[in-house]
Amino acid sequence: MSELKLIKPSIEYSNEINDFRQELLDAGSEFAGCGSLYNCKTVDEWINKVEENETQCHIGGVTSSSYIAVRLQDKKVVGIIDLRHHIDHPILRVWGGHMGYTVRPSERGKGYAKEMLRQNLLNCCSRGLEKVLIVCDGDNIASEKTIIANGGVFEAEICVDGKTMKRYWVDLKK
Repeated sequence: MSELKLIKPSIEYSNEINDFRQELLDAGSEFAGCGSLYNCKTVDEWINKVEENETQCHIGGVTSSSYIAVRLQDKKVVGIIDLRHHIDHPILRVWGGHMGYTVRPSERGKGYAKEMLRQNLLNCCSRGLEKVLIVCDGDNIASEKTIIANGGVFEAEICVDGKTMKRYWVDLKK
């Protein structure tokens, strides 16, 4: 796996973000952790929303930080990850958790999600979080392995709208 860095989205990466979005659309992939990228008509619009979310409450009163995962070798955006600053919200507390993430389909299986999550857990520490909830679909074995590799401890399986979800906690005080 090539070296990866999480950075705030910027216009400098407009083409890469567009390519990332299009690849997800072409693959019929979910936009987990990508904020409103699916609905935004332009990268500029998405970046503005990401910046607003840092200080203005969106999802029911929760601020968040979004990062693009850039492969340093070629400046390619291989993923996007979100960090919700707290989960004092009925949905986030149950199945949304502190973060969501997506790796572009052509870059999956290369260890990028594991590294993205590792770096975002450092962002959690910087924000003073001591324990982080991460939830994945019950059948998403790759995401489950990613969470466990980053210290996730299984808490429970829950059912949300007929879909099984797995809850993991990562203790950051260690």
